[in-house]
Amino acid sequence: MDTPILSDIKVLDNLLALNLNVSLWSARKKIVLEDFGGAELPPEDLASLGSKRIADPNNLKIFATLKARAFNYLDRHGIRFMSGWAIPEDKAGEIIRELIGIRDEFLKEKDAFLADYDQSIENWINKHTKWAGIIRESTVGSEYVRSRMGFSWQLYRVAPLMDHAFPEAVAESGLNEEVENLAKTLFGEIARSADETWNRVYAGKTEVTHKALSPLRTLQRKLSGLTFINPHVSPVVDIIQTAFNRVPKKGSITGADLVMLQGLVCLLRDPDALIAHAGRLIEGYGPASVLDAVTAPAMRDISVREDLPEVLPVPHANLPNVGLWQHHVETKGYHGLLAAAGERFG
Repeated sequence: MDTPILSDIKVLDNLLALNLNVSLWSARKKIVLEDFGGAELPPEDLASLGSKRIADPNNLKIFATLKARAFNYLDRHGIRFMSGWAIPEDKAGEIIRELIGIRDEFLKEKDAFLADYDQSIENWINKHTKWAGIIRESTVGSEYVRSRMGFSWQLYRVAPLMDHAFPEAVAESGLNEEVENLAKTLFGEIARSADETWNRVYAGKTEVTHKALSPLRTLQRKLSGLTFINPHVSPVVDIIQTAFNRVPKKGSITGADLVMLQGLVCLLRDPDALIAHAGRLIEGYGPASVLDAVTAPAMRDISVREDLPEVLPVPHANLPNVGLWQHHVETKGYHGLLAAAGERFG
């Protein structure tokens, strides 16, 4: 991302910081020389012995799943910030309620796992009778496991250091830099999500269902709650909503409507182009003009010839092109441009 875009320190008035701490028990122990009955092995500076599982990993999968659910939820509603997330203050209640639900499920599963802990260890040993000795010698008590598993968070307000006996402490606090990068971080996160959406939902498709709108709605909700981060955020919300308004309410999405959505996703994948187009809305252009600008090249009826140049200019009558389709053309040629929009060549 090359476009300079900053957030003002005043955004701290509208956000809270949240640290999430989810600790999991790995159920692994380091393999030691004694596990091999004194066999000669390479020295430690040459090779490591790795680890052994002392409990069935299938019994622990639920905890990793719940941790991932919490992280994904925060990623959908906040921005990575310092050691955790920045979340909109007006969404804090909703977010904490969701975390409480995940935490309660985590603790319920933890209690169930520990209640059956001793028997589950025996079952694991019986499953691997040949290696029963090295497993049994490495097992730990249930209270130790309990101490290794936890789900908690800290929610707090962040404020800049305004005065200190040592001026360097104020000047070099590091907070300004963290806050300034919030907008860049946000657009980077949107780009990564859109890239995943493109590969999973839109790439090469000539027809999609309304389920294809779901990841775009998730991105729009995230942006809607974070419009205070930078003036370029709100226009992106409007662009996405305009695309939704153009899509038919029922039935499959094909043709020009699908190309429009593919163009939108491509725009979201490119932070520099997205910021530039958002800037056009700030200047007074409408979101419909942006959608036209990013999809018009793929909709032109141009016969495909083998002698098409690798770089083909993509002008637009009303809105200056700011790099989205031009980027596809310059990097992949015009054939790549049309292929990205789901077109087929005859």
